Amino acid sequence: MSCESNNILDCYPEYEAKIGIEVHVQLKTKSKIFCSCPNIFGDIPNKNVCPVCAGHPGTLPVINKKAMDFAIMLGIATESNISKFSEFARKHYMYPDLPKNFQITQDDKPICQKGNVPIELEDYSEKKIRLTRIHIEEDAGKNIHTDEGTSLVDLNRAGTPLLEIVSEPDISNSVEAKSYLSRLKTFVEYLNISDANMEEGSFRGDVNISVKKKSDEKLGTKVELKNINSFKFITQAINYEIERQIKMVEEGEEVKQETRLWDEKSHQTIFMRSKEEAFDYRYFTEPDLPVIVVNDEYISRIKKSLPELPHKKLIRFMHDYGLTRDESTILTGDIELAKFFEKTVSICKKPKQACNWILRNFLGYLKEHRLEISECKITPETLSELILEIEQGIINTKTAQEVFEEMATNGKYPSIIVQEKGLKQISSVEELEPIIKKIIVDNPKQVEQYKSGNERLFAFFVGQTMKATQGKANPQIINDILRKYL
Repeated sequence: MSCESNNILDCYPEYEAKIGIEVHVQLKTKSKIFCSCPNIFGDIPNKNVCPVCAGHPGTLPVINKKAMDFAIMLGIATESNISKFSEFARKHYMYPDLPKNFQITQDDKPICQKGNVPIELEDYSEKKIRLTRIHIEEDAGKNIHTDEGTSLVDLNRAGTPLLEIVSEPDISNSVEAKSYLSRLKTFVEYLNISDANMEEGSFRGDVNISVKKKSDEKLGTKVELKNINSFKFITQAINYEIERQIKMVEEGEEVKQETRLWDEKSHQTIFMRSKEEAFDYRYFTEPDLPVIVVNDEYISRIKKSLPELPHKKLIRFMHDYGLTRDESTILTGDIELAKFFEKTVSICKKPKQACNWILRNFLGYLKEHRLEISECKITPETLSELILEIEQGIINTKTAQEVFEEMATNGKYPSIIVQEKGLKQISSVEELEPIIKKIIVDNPKQVEQYKSGNERLFAFFVGQTMKATQGKANPQIINDILRKYL
Protein backbone atom coordinates (compact mmCIF):
# COMPACT_ATOMS: atom_id res chain seq x y z
CA MET A 1 0.00 0.00 0.00
CA SER A 2 1.50 3.32 -1.07
CA CYS A 3 -0.53 5.62 1.20
CA GLU A 4 0.36 5.94 4.89
CA SER A 5 -3.02 7.27 6.12
CA ASN A 6 -5.25 5.08 8.31
CA ASN A 7 -7.94 5.84 5.74
CA ILE A 8 -6.66 5.10 2.22
CA LEU A 9 -9.38 7.30 0.69
CA ASP A 10 -7.63 10.36 2.13
CA CYS A 11 -5.13 9.80 -0.67
CA TYR A 12 -7.81 9.34 -3.35
CA PRO A 13 -10.35 12.11 -2.64
CA GLU A 14 -12.15 11.65 -5.98
CA TYR A 15 -13.16 8.09 -5.03
CA GLU A 16 -15.58 6.61 -2.51
CA ALA A 17 -16.11 3.12 -1.15
CA LYS A 18 -19.16 1.17 -0.06
CA ILE A 19 -18.43 -1.46 2.59
CA GLY A 20 -20.74 -4.04 4.10
CA ILE A 21 -19.63 -6.59 6.69
CA GLU A 22 -20.94 -10.05 7.54
CA VAL A 23 -19.88 -11.01 11.06
CA HIS A 24 -20.07 -14.57 12.38
CA VAL A 25 -20.32 -14.86 16.16
CA GLN A 26 -19.99 -18.25 17.85
CA LEU A 27 -22.45 -18.43 20.73
CA LYS A 28 -21.46 -19.40 24.25
CA THR A 29 -24.00 -22.20 24.73
CA LYS A 30 -23.13 -25.35 26.65
CA SER A 31 -24.17 -27.61 23.77
CA LYS A 32 -24.27 -27.35 20.00
CA ILE A 33 -27.22 -25.86 18.16
CA PHE A 34 -29.05 -28.99 16.97
CA CYS A 35 -27.66 -31.74 19.24
CA SER A 36 -26.44 -32.29 22.80
CA CYS A 37 -22.70 -32.48 22.00
CA PRO A 38 -20.58 -30.16 24.18
CA ASN A 39 -19.76 -26.78 22.64
CA ILE A 40 -16.12 -26.57 23.75
CA PHE A 41 -13.14 -25.01 21.97
CA GLY A 42 -9.76 -26.75 22.03
CA ASP A 43 -10.74 -30.37 22.74
CA ILE A 44 -8.92 -33.16 20.92
CA PRO A 45 -10.17 -33.50 17.30
CA ASN A 46 -13.50 -35.24 16.74
CA LYS A 47 -14.17 -35.75 20.45
CA ASN A 48 -17.47 -33.84 20.54
CA VAL A 49 -19.28 -35.46 17.64
CA CYS A 50 -22.52 -37.43 17.36
CA PRO A 51 -24.63 -38.76 14.44
CA VAL A 52 -26.56 -35.44 14.23
CA CYS A 53 -23.59 -33.05 13.83
CA ALA A 54 -21.71 -35.67 11.79
CA GLY A 55 -24.59 -35.66 9.28
CA HIS A 56 -25.65 -39.28 9.48
CA PRO A 57 -28.76 -40.07 7.38
CA GLY A 58 -32.00 -40.27 9.31
CA THR A 59 -30.91 -38.09 12.24
CA LEU A 60 -33.14 -35.21 13.35
CA PRO A 61 -32.01 -31.78 14.56
CA VAL A 62 -33.56 -30.12 17.64
CA ILE A 63 -33.13 -26.34 18.11
CA ASN A 64 -31.11 -25.12 21.13
CA LYS A 65 -33.43 -22.65 22.90
CA LYS A 66 -30.52 -20.76 24.47
CA ALA A 67 -29.20 -19.95 21.00
CA MET A 68 -32.60 -18.48 20.16
CA ASP A 69 -32.51 -16.41 23.39
CA PHE A 70 -29.06 -15.07 22.50
CA ALA A 71 -30.18 -14.10 18.98
CA ILE A 72 -33.13 -12.13 20.36
CA MET A 73 -30.90 -10.46 22.97
CA LEU A 74 -28.61 -9.12 20.24
CA GLY A 75 -31.64 -8.20 18.15
CA ILE A 76 -33.07 -6.07 20.96
CA ALA A 77 -29.66 -4.51 21.69
CA THR A 78 -29.32 -3.47 18.03
CA GLU A 79 -32.91 -2.14 17.88
CA SER A 80 -33.84 -4.80 15.32
CA ASN A 81 -37.33 -5.96 14.46
CA ILE A 82 -37.81 -9.38 16.07
CA SER A 83 -39.67 -11.68 13.70
CA LYS A 84 -42.78 -13.25 15.20
CA PHE A 85 -42.35 -16.13 12.75
CA SER A 86 -38.99 -17.35 11.48
CA GLU A 87 -37.78 -20.60 9.98
CA PHE A 88 -34.66 -22.51 8.98
CA ALA A 89 -33.45 -23.48 5.53
CA ARG A 90 -30.88 -25.75 3.94
CA LYS A 91 -27.96 -24.05 2.19
CA HIS A 92 -26.22 -26.56 -0.07
CA TYR A 93 -22.52 -26.72 -0.71
CA MET A 94 -20.00 -29.54 -0.68
CA TYR A 95 -16.94 -29.04 1.50
CA PRO A 96 -15.08 -31.79 3.40
CA ASP A 97 -15.89 -30.10 6.73
CA LEU A 98 -19.66 -30.12 6.04
CA PRO A 99 -20.63 -33.81 6.17
CA LYS A 100 -24.33 -33.27 5.36
CA ASN A 101 -23.36 -31.30 2.21
CA PHE A 102 -25.73 -28.61 3.40
CA GLN A 103 -25.74 -26.08 6.22
CA ILE A 104 -28.82 -25.40 8.34
CA THR A 105 -29.25 -21.64 8.34
CA GLN A 106 -31.99 -19.04 7.85
CA ASP A 107 -32.87 -17.67 4.43
CA ASP A 108 -35.78 -15.31 3.76
CA LYS A 109 -37.28 -15.53 7.26
CA PRO A 110 -34.49 -14.57 9.70
CA ILE A 111 -35.08 -14.02 13.41
CA CYS A 112 -34.01 -10.31 13.38
CA GLN A 113 -34.21 -7.60 10.70
CA LYS A 114 -33.51 -3.90 10.17
CA GLY A 115 -31.46 -3.05 13.25
CA ASN A 116 -28.50 -0.71 13.65
CA VAL A 117 -25.16 -0.39 15.43
CA PRO A 118 -24.18 3.16 16.51
CA ILE A 119 -20.53 4.05 15.97
CA GLU A 120 -18.51 7.11 16.91
CA LEU A 121 -16.71 8.99 14.15
CA GLU A 122 -13.37 10.74 14.52
CA ASP A 123 -15.10 14.07 15.19
CA TYR A 124 -17.14 12.38 18.01
CA SER A 125 -20.38 12.54 16.03
CA GLU A 126 -22.53 9.40 15.86
CA LYS A 127 -23.30 7.35 12.78
CA LYS A 128 -25.70 4.43 12.74
CA ILE A 129 -24.67 1.47 10.61
CA ARG A 130 -27.86 -0.23 9.46
CA LEU A 131 -28.24 -3.98 9.77
CA THR A 132 -29.99 -5.98 7.08
CA ARG A 133 -30.51 -8.98 9.33
CA ILE A 134 -29.29 -11.20 12.15
CA HIS A 135 -29.86 -14.89 11.61
CA ILE A 136 -29.02 -18.18 13.32
CA GLU A 137 -27.06 -20.99 11.70
CA GLU A 138 -24.69 -23.86 12.41
CA ASP A 139 -20.94 -23.69 11.91
CA ALA A 140 -19.03 -26.12 9.72
CA GLY A 141 -16.10 -28.24 10.91
CA LYS A 142 -12.47 -27.34 10.39
CA ASN A 143 -9.99 -28.51 7.76
CA ILE A 144 -6.43 -29.00 9.01
CA HIS A 145 -3.72 -29.02 6.35
CA THR A 146 -0.47 -30.81 7.23
CA ASP A 147 3.08 -30.17 6.04
CA GLU A 148 3.01 -33.55 4.31
CA GLY A 149 0.36 -32.32 1.88
CA THR A 150 -2.60 -34.13 3.40
CA SER A 151 -5.78 -32.59 4.84
CA LEU A 152 -7.60 -33.73 7.96
CA VAL A 153 -11.10 -32.85 9.14
CA ASP A 154 -12.06 -32.00 12.74
CA LEU A 155 -15.84 -32.01 13.28
CA ASN A 156 -15.76 -30.66 16.85
CA ARG A 157 -16.83 -27.25 15.50
CA ALA A 158 -19.55 -28.68 13.24
CA GLY A 159 -22.91 -27.68 14.67
CA THR A 160 -21.58 -24.86 16.84
CA PRO A 161 -24.31 -22.19 17.04
CA LEU A 162 -23.57 -19.04 15.07
CA LEU A 163 -25.18 -15.65 14.66
CA GLU A 164 -24.52 -14.00 11.33
CA ILE A 165 -24.89 -10.21 11.48
CA VAL A 166 -25.19 -8.65 8.04
CA SER A 167 -24.76 -4.89 7.67
CA GLU A 168 -25.95 -2.61 4.91
CA PRO A 169 -23.10 -1.07 2.83
CA ASP A 170 -23.13 2.01 5.08
CA ILE A 171 -19.45 1.85 6.05
CA SER A 172 -17.30 4.32 4.14
CA ASN A 173 -13.71 3.42 5.02
CA SER A 174 -11.44 1.23 7.14
CA VAL A 175 -11.66 3.54 10.16
CA GLU A 176 -15.45 3.22 10.27
CA ALA A 177 -15.17 -0.54 9.70
CA LYS A 178 -12.90 -0.91 12.71
CA SER A 179 -15.21 1.25 14.84
CA TYR A 180 -18.23 -0.82 13.76
CA LEU A 181 -16.57 -4.14 14.53
CA SER A 182 -15.26 -2.87 17.88
CA ARG A 183 -18.73 -1.71 18.95
CA LEU A 184 -20.39 -4.94 17.77
CA LYS A 185 -17.77 -6.97 19.64
CA THR A 186 -18.47 -5.07 22.87
CA PHE A 187 -22.20 -5.67 22.36
CA VAL A 188 -21.81 -9.46 22.33
CA GLU A 189 -19.34 -9.33 25.24
CA TYR A 190 -21.65 -7.16 27.36
CA LEU A 191 -24.57 -9.46 26.58
CA ASN A 192 -22.34 -12.43 27.52
CA ILE A 193 -23.49 -14.41 24.48
CA SER A 194 -19.98 -15.04 23.11
CA ASP A 195 -16.39 -14.74 24.27
CA ALA A 196 -15.77 -12.99 20.89
CA ASN A 197 -12.21 -14.34 20.72
CA MET A 198 -11.00 -13.41 17.25
CA GLU A 199 -7.90 -15.63 17.44
CA GLU A 200 -10.06 -18.67 18.17
CA GLY A 201 -12.51 -17.72 15.42
CA SER A 202 -15.53 -17.03 17.64
CA PHE A 203 -15.79 -13.51 16.18
CA ARG A 204 -14.83 -13.28 12.51
CA GLY A 205 -15.82 -11.07 9.64
CA ASP A 206 -16.26 -11.17 5.87
CA VAL A 207 -15.93 -7.73 4.28
CA ASN A 208 -17.61 -6.74 1.01
CA ILE A 209 -16.00 -3.77 -0.76
CA SER A 210 -16.77 -1.83 -3.91
CA VAL A 211 -15.30 1.47 -5.08
CA LYS A 212 -16.32 4.08 -7.62
CA LYS A 213 -15.58 7.62 -8.61
CA LYS A 214 -17.81 10.08 -6.79
CA SER A 215 -18.95 11.40 -10.14
CA ASP A 216 -20.17 7.96 -11.30
CA GLU A 217 -23.73 6.87 -10.59
CA LYS A 218 -23.16 3.14 -10.95
CA LEU A 219 -21.73 1.26 -7.96
CA GLY A 220 -18.53 -0.69 -8.53
CA THR A 221 -18.23 -4.50 -8.53
CA LYS A 222 -18.27 -6.04 -5.07
CA VAL A 223 -15.27 -8.06 -3.83
CA GLU A 224 -15.43 -10.17 -0.66
CA LEU A 225 -12.57 -10.48 1.84
CA LYS A 226 -13.00 -13.70 3.78
CA ASN A 227 -12.41 -14.63 7.44
CA ILE A 228 -10.03 -11.95 8.72
CA ASN A 229 -9.35 -12.50 12.41
CA SER A 230 -8.05 -9.21 13.84
CA PHE A 231 -9.01 -5.54 13.72
CA LYS A 232 -5.47 -4.67 12.61
CA PHE A 233 -5.60 -7.05 9.64
CA ILE A 234 -9.13 -5.97 8.72
CA THR A 235 -8.00 -2.33 8.57
CA GLN A 236 -4.95 -3.23 6.49
CA ALA A 237 -6.94 -5.52 4.17
CA ILE A 238 -9.66 -2.94 3.51
CA ASN A 239 -7.12 -0.22 2.74
CA TYR A 240 -5.18 -2.52 0.42
CA GLU A 241 -8.28 -3.76 -1.40
CA ILE A 242 -9.69 -0.24 -1.89
CA GLU A 243 -6.39 0.90 -3.38
CA ARG A 244 -6.15 -2.26 -5.55
CA GLN A 245 -9.60 -1.63 -7.00
CA ILE A 246 -8.93 2.10 -7.53
CA LYS A 247 -5.76 1.31 -9.47
CA MET A 248 -7.66 -1.20 -11.62
CA VAL A 249 -10.30 1.43 -12.41
CA GLU A 250 -7.58 3.98 -13.20
CA GLU A 251 -5.92 1.54 -15.61
CA GLY A 252 -9.20 0.57 -17.27
CA GLU A 253 -9.21 -3.00 -15.92
CA GLU A 254 -12.36 -4.86 -14.93
CA VAL A 255 -12.87 -5.54 -11.21
CA LYS A 256 -14.26 -9.08 -10.97
CA GLN A 257 -16.69 -10.33 -8.36
CA GLU A 258 -14.66 -12.78 -6.31
CA THR A 259 -13.64 -13.88 -2.84
CA ARG A 260 -10.13 -12.97 -1.68
CA LEU A 261 -8.02 -13.75 1.39
CA TRP A 262 -5.69 -11.48 3.35
CA ASP A 263 -2.08 -12.67 3.29
CA GLU A 264 -0.55 -11.49 6.56
CA LYS A 265 3.02 -11.99 5.33
CA SER A 266 2.84 -10.15 2.00
CA HIS A 267 0.20 -7.66 3.21
CA GLN A 268 -1.87 -8.31 0.10
CA THR A 269 -5.29 -9.71 -0.71
CA ILE A 270 -5.01 -12.86 -2.83
CA PHE A 271 -7.54 -14.64 -5.02
CA MET A 272 -9.44 -17.49 -3.33
CA ARG A 273 -12.40 -18.30 -5.62
CA SER A 274 -15.11 -16.79 -7.78
CA LYS A 275 -17.94 -15.50 -5.60
CA GLU A 276 -21.01 -17.74 -5.39
CA GLU A 277 -24.45 -16.29 -5.98
CA ALA A 278 -27.40 -17.10 -3.72
CA PHE A 279 -28.95 -19.41 -6.33
CA ASP A 280 -25.81 -21.56 -6.27
CA TYR A 281 -26.75 -22.68 -2.76
CA ARG A 282 -30.22 -24.03 -3.78
CA TYR A 283 -31.92 -22.87 -0.58
CA PHE A 284 -35.09 -24.62 0.52
CA THR A 285 -37.00 -24.79 3.82
CA GLU A 286 -35.51 -27.20 6.37
CA PRO A 287 -38.18 -29.94 6.64
CA ASP A 288 -36.99 -31.33 9.99
CA LEU A 289 -37.37 -28.11 12.02
CA PRO A 290 -40.64 -26.32 12.81
CA VAL A 291 -41.43 -22.64 12.31
CA ILE A 292 -40.17 -20.61 15.28
CA VAL A 293 -42.97 -18.58 16.90
CA VAL A 294 -41.95 -15.71 19.18
CA ASN A 295 -44.58 -13.87 21.22
CA ASP A 296 -44.46 -10.44 22.90
CA GLU A 297 -44.18 -11.91 26.41
CA TYR A 298 -41.04 -13.85 25.42
CA ILE A 299 -39.45 -10.74 23.89
CA SER A 300 -40.38 -8.61 26.92
CA ARG A 301 -38.83 -11.12 29.33
CA ILE A 302 -35.55 -11.15 27.43
CA LYS A 303 -35.56 -7.36 27.15
CA LYS A 304 -35.76 -7.01 30.94
CA SER A 305 -32.69 -9.23 31.35
CA LEU A 306 -30.42 -7.08 29.17
CA PRO A 307 -27.49 -5.29 30.84
CA GLU A 308 -26.49 -1.68 30.23
CA LEU A 309 -24.94 -1.50 26.78
CA PRO A 310 -21.48 -0.01 26.11
CA HIS A 311 -22.55 3.18 24.31
CA LYS A 312 -25.02 3.96 27.12
CA LYS A 313 -22.40 3.20 29.76
CA LEU A 314 -19.93 5.53 27.99
CA ILE A 315 -22.33 8.48 28.31
CA ARG A 316 -23.02 7.62 31.96
CA PHE A 317 -19.31 7.48 32.80
CA MET A 318 -18.88 10.96 31.35
CA HIS A 319 -21.92 12.33 33.20
CA ASP A 320 -21.63 10.56 36.57
CA TYR A 321 -17.85 10.45 36.98
CA GLY A 322 -16.72 13.57 35.11
CA LEU A 323 -14.46 11.60 32.76
CA THR A 324 -13.49 12.68 29.26
CA ARG A 325 -14.97 10.93 26.24
CA ASP A 326 -11.62 9.28 25.44
CA GLU A 327 -11.26 8.00 29.02
CA SER A 328 -14.82 6.67 29.00
CA THR A 329 -14.33 5.04 25.62
CA ILE A 330 -11.33 3.04 26.85
CA LEU A 331 -12.95 2.04 30.14
CA THR A 332 -16.22 0.90 28.55
CA GLY A 333 -14.53 -0.84 25.61
CA ASP A 334 -13.94 -3.89 27.82
CA ILE A 335 -16.76 -4.97 30.13
CA GLU A 336 -14.34 -6.43 32.69
CA LEU A 337 -12.37 -3.17 32.77
CA ALA A 338 -15.60 -1.20 33.23
CA LYS A 339 -16.55 -3.46 36.14
CA PHE A 340 -13.08 -3.08 37.68
CA PHE A 341 -13.31 0.72 37.46
CA GLU A 342 -16.81 0.94 38.97
CA LYS A 343 -15.95 -1.43 41.81
CA THR A 344 -12.84 0.65 42.60
CA VAL A 345 -14.83 3.90 42.58
CA SER A 346 -17.56 2.41 44.78
CA ILE A 347 -14.91 1.85 47.48
CA CYS A 348 -12.64 4.91 47.24
CA LYS A 349 -15.16 7.48 45.87
CA LYS A 350 -12.38 9.02 43.75
CA PRO A 351 -13.35 8.44 40.07
CA LYS A 352 -10.74 10.68 38.45
CA GLN A 353 -7.87 9.22 40.48
CA ALA A 354 -9.15 5.68 39.86
CA CYS A 355 -9.35 6.38 36.13
CA ASN A 356 -5.79 7.72 36.05
CA TRP A 357 -4.31 4.74 37.90
CA ILE A 358 -6.25 2.24 35.79
CA LEU A 359 -5.48 3.77 32.40
CA ARG A 360 -1.82 4.53 33.08
CA ASN A 361 -0.50 1.99 35.55
CA PHE A 362 -2.95 -0.91 35.60
CA LEU A 363 -3.41 -1.27 31.83
CA GLY A 364 0.31 -0.67 31.30
CA TYR A 365 1.15 -3.49 33.70
CA LEU A 366 -1.34 -5.86 32.02
CA LYS A 367 0.11 -5.11 28.58
CA GLU A 368 3.72 -5.44 29.71
CA HIS A 369 3.10 -8.79 31.38
CA ARG A 370 0.50 -10.02 28.89
CA LEU A 371 -2.12 -10.61 31.54
CA GLU A 372 -5.90 -10.60 31.58
CA ILE A 373 -7.62 -8.55 34.28
CA SER A 374 -8.65 -11.73 36.09
CA GLU A 375 -5.00 -12.88 36.17
CA CYS A 376 -3.64 -9.72 37.80
CA LYS A 377 -3.07 -9.69 41.58
CA ILE A 378 -4.22 -6.08 41.87
CA THR A 379 -7.89 -5.88 42.81
CA PRO A 380 -10.36 -2.99 43.13
CA GLU A 381 -9.95 -3.31 46.91
CA THR A 382 -6.16 -2.95 46.91
CA LEU A 383 -6.14 -0.19 44.28
CA SER A 384 -8.78 1.74 46.24
CA GLU A 385 -6.64 1.59 49.37
CA LEU A 386 -3.62 2.85 47.41
CA ILE A 387 -5.60 5.84 46.12
CA LEU A 388 -6.86 6.65 49.62
CA GLU A 389 -3.38 6.41 51.14
CA ILE A 390 -2.18 9.02 48.63
CA GLU A 391 -5.19 11.25 49.32
CA GLN A 392 -4.66 11.00 53.09
CA GLY A 393 -0.99 11.88 52.78
CA ILE A 394 0.24 8.52 54.09
CA ILE A 395 2.41 8.05 50.99
CA ASN A 396 3.32 10.36 48.11
CA THR A 397 2.80 9.62 44.42
CA LYS A 398 6.44 8.61 43.90
CA THR A 399 6.30 6.04 46.69
CA ALA A 400 2.90 4.92 45.40
CA GLN A 401 4.54 3.77 42.16
CA GLU A 402 6.85 1.50 44.15
CA VAL A 403 3.93 0.22 46.23
CA PHE A 404 1.90 -0.46 43.06
CA GLU A 405 4.65 -2.68 41.64
CA GLU A 406 4.79 -4.60 44.91
CA MET A 407 1.00 -5.01 44.92
CA ALA A 408 1.11 -6.39 41.40
CA THR A 409 3.83 -8.87 42.38
CA ASN A 410 2.43 -10.27 45.62
CA GLY A 411 -1.18 -9.05 45.86
CA LYS A 412 -0.66 -7.47 49.29
CA TYR A 413 -2.63 -4.47 50.51
CA PRO A 414 -0.68 -1.20 50.25
CA SER A 415 -0.98 -0.52 53.99
CA ILE A 416 0.90 -3.77 54.70
CA ILE A 417 3.59 -2.97 52.10
CA VAL A 418 4.06 0.55 53.49
CA GLN A 419 4.42 -0.80 57.02
CA GLU A 420 6.77 -3.66 56.08
CA LYS A 421 9.08 -1.42 54.00
CA GLY A 422 8.86 1.71 56.12
CA LEU A 423 7.54 3.80 53.23
CA LYS A 424 5.24 6.09 55.20
CA GLN A 425 5.48 9.66 53.97
CA ILE A 426 7.44 12.17 56.08
CA SER A 427 5.17 15.14 56.65
CA SER A 428 6.73 16.48 59.85
CA VAL A 429 8.20 19.98 59.44
CA GLU A 430 10.44 19.32 62.46
CA GLU A 431 11.89 16.26 60.72
CA LEU A 432 12.28 17.78 57.26
CA GLU A 433 13.54 21.24 58.18
CA PRO A 434 17.06 20.23 59.36
CA ILE A 435 17.49 18.00 56.28
CA ILE A 436 16.60 20.87 53.92
CA LYS A 437 18.78 23.38 55.84
CA LYS A 438 21.78 21.06 55.41
CA ILE A 439 21.12 20.70 51.66
CA ILE A 440 21.02 24.49 51.30
CA VAL A 441 24.28 24.87 53.24
CA ASP A 442 25.98 22.14 51.21
CA ASN A 443 25.03 23.74 47.85
CA PRO A 444 25.95 27.45 48.07
CA LYS A 445 26.63 27.74 44.32
CA GLN A 446 23.12 26.52 43.41
CA VAL A 447 21.61 28.80 46.10
CA GLU A 448 23.36 31.83 44.60
CA GLN A 449 22.23 30.90 41.05
CA TYR A 450 18.65 30.39 42.22
CA LYS A 451 18.60 33.75 43.99
CA SER A 452 20.00 35.34 40.83
CA GLY A 453 16.88 34.29 38.95
CA ASN A 454 17.48 30.69 37.85
CA GLU A 455 14.19 29.36 39.23
CA ARG A 456 14.63 26.02 37.49
CA LEU A 457 17.10 25.12 40.23
CA PHE A 458 14.19 24.83 42.65
CA ALA A 459 13.64 21.35 41.25
CA PHE A 460 17.27 20.52 42.10
CA PHE A 461 16.64 21.20 45.81
CA VAL A 462 13.41 19.19 45.72
CA GLY A 463 15.29 16.30 44.15
CA GLN A 464 18.07 16.46 46.74
CA THR A 465 15.51 16.39 49.53
CA MET A 466 13.74 13.41 48.00
CA LYS A 467 17.08 11.64 47.65
CA ALA A 468 17.96 12.34 51.28
CA THR A 469 14.59 11.00 52.47
CA GLN A 470 14.55 8.01 50.05
CA GLY A 471 11.56 9.53 48.26
CA LYS A 472 9.36 9.57 51.36
CA ALA A 473 9.09 13.33 51.96
CA ASN A 474 5.79 15.12 51.46
CA PRO A 475 6.29 17.26 48.31
CA GLN A 476 4.09 20.08 49.54
CA ILE A 477 5.96 20.36 52.84
CA ILE A 478 9.27 20.32 50.91
CA ASN A 479 8.09 23.21 48.74
CA ASP A 480 6.92 25.25 51.75
CA ILE A 481 10.21 24.83 53.64
CA LEU A 482 12.39 25.48 50.59
CA ARG A 483 10.56 28.70 49.74
CA LYS A 484 10.97 29.81 53.34
CA TYR A 485 14.77 29.33 53.36
CA LEU A 486 15.60 30.18 49.75
